[in-house]
Amino acid sequence: MQRKLVRFALSAVMIVTALFHATPAMATDPVGFTSTTIAKGQFGDIDAFSKFVQPVAAPDSTKREIWLSRQKTKGLSDGYVLNNVWQPGGSTGWHTHLSHTLIIVTAGAVTQYQADDPTCTGTVYTAGMTFVDHGGVHVHIVRNEGTVEAQVIAIRLIPAGQPGRIDTPDPGNCHF
Repeated sequence: MQRKLVRFALSAVMIVTALFHATPAMATDPVGFTSTTIAKGQFGDIDAFSKFVQPVAAPDSTKREIWLSRQKTKGLSDGYVLNNVWQPGGSTGWHTHLSHTLIIVTAGAVTQYQADDPTCTGTVYTAGMTFVDHGGVHVHIVRNEGTVEAQVIAIRLIPAGQPGRIDTPDPGNCHF
């Protein structure tokens, strides 16, 4: 019985010590960045499938299909069309999303950095270019490192009622 009491007391001391010495992870706030909802709608279950078949001759003389798309959800989903704007030097802050986002750059240029890239090598997207933000555990930051305003249109589908953006702490791999 005395051993159990000693273990309990030590455990309690360790927990209290951890609570007083733990530092919370701080999210990184957006700076010079705004996101405006252009359109929002709610969808029921989705089970969409498309397959466009166009034979393409590959280098090995075989023919390949060139396009396939699938979107499947259960329950309600919120669909968004967003206009995102960065001022020169602006940043989204480190964040992720519950699902993928389709992005079309409409003005200027943005640079995306990945939290899991130890070299912090950004990918630059300029007006007319597109990219997919994969969401999930994919933590990233998007910055305007140019001298003119940058804009993108973003299309996102997420579980109904859930946040479109999840702020995360700075992963420490980029020093800007």
